[in-house]
Amino acid sequence: MKILVTGGCGFIGSNFIRHILRKYPSYKIVNIDALTYAGNPKNLRDIKGSGRYRFIHGRIEDKKLVKKILSKIDCVVNFAAETHVDRSIKDVSPFLTTNILGVHNLLEAARTVSIKKFVHISTDEVYGTLGDKGRFTEETPLMPNSPYSASKASGDLLVRAYHETYGLPAMIVRPSNNYGYFQFPEKFIPLMITNLLLNKPVPIYGKGENIRDWCFVEDTCAAIDSVMHNSKAGEIYNAGGNCEVRNIELAKSILKIMGKSDRYLKFVKDRPGHDYRYALDNSKIKRELGWKPSIKVREGLERTIKWYRDNEWWWKPLKEKLNNESKGFWS
Repeated sequence: MKILVTGGCGFIGSNFIRHILRKYPSYKIVNIDALTYAGNPKNLRDIKGSGRYRFIHGRIEDKKLVKKILSKIDCVVNFAAETHVDRSIKDVSPFLTTNILGVHNLLEAARTVSIKKFVHISTDEVYGTLGDKGRFTEETPLMPNSPYSASKASGDLLVRAYHETYGLPAMIVRPSNNYGYFQFPEKFIPLMITNLLLNKPVPIYGKGENIRDWCFVEDTCAAIDSVMHNSKAGEIYNAGGNCEVRNIELAKSILKIMGKSDRYLKFVKDRPGHDYRYALDNSKIKRELGWKPSIKVREGLERTIKWYRDNEWWWKPLKEKLNNESKGFWS
């Protein structure tokens, strides 16, 4: 099988590429990435010379380029997206361009060349927010609350429309919050870890009462793999970690693992429209495809912390650039 991975130099995309090349010796991957701030070719430097991997620097909005690439592809796995809520609040335009117009361009090209499979990677944030009870199912109405999640929900609806209207063999995966290796250091967990490695405080929005469902990136890659190989066209699957944790509790767990005291916590003004709780119901993907998360949060955090300890070469230059860009907020 020959797979086009879009956004493959990003966090989950790069982990997925490594997962596929390791698990399926006959598969080949083409990776197209715009190399924006979170797209880092160093994420895949260990497979750069592989004859089964090819990188193309480009944007998914480029109609001519995308159509040319897809003419020789069996399956598309679309990770390409602008993803950070805070950035979408400051400037929504890039999110509309990539997450809506870019997705439309991919879908149109895939339809034109009669692609065999199209797997679109979404997010649990398209559902909006939960109270203290209940979980999101695949039937939960989409009620996004941030410009980021609204752009992702729009992309999801386009994918669904292309399946219903044109018969495009498309599927959607909605993971919960991911963490693990190669995650850009503005995200919550790597931000905390890298700040603590530098003996700097970690910013916590509000009182840290918000609840998230965390999934280790290797489990998410296995879920996407399962959907790609075993799902019927038109299906949507949640892929959560079955691990709900308040932000303050997660921060204290990381402090404990790293041998730091609570004095490193720095409570900051909450962001606008901050969703209270996310939690995904995994019943469908477990029942139909046999997937469930295998890595508990304690083990995942320990593995992630060790990776950042061992790979300062990767994150320190990104950290410096990020702090200069944000005038110290992430320090």
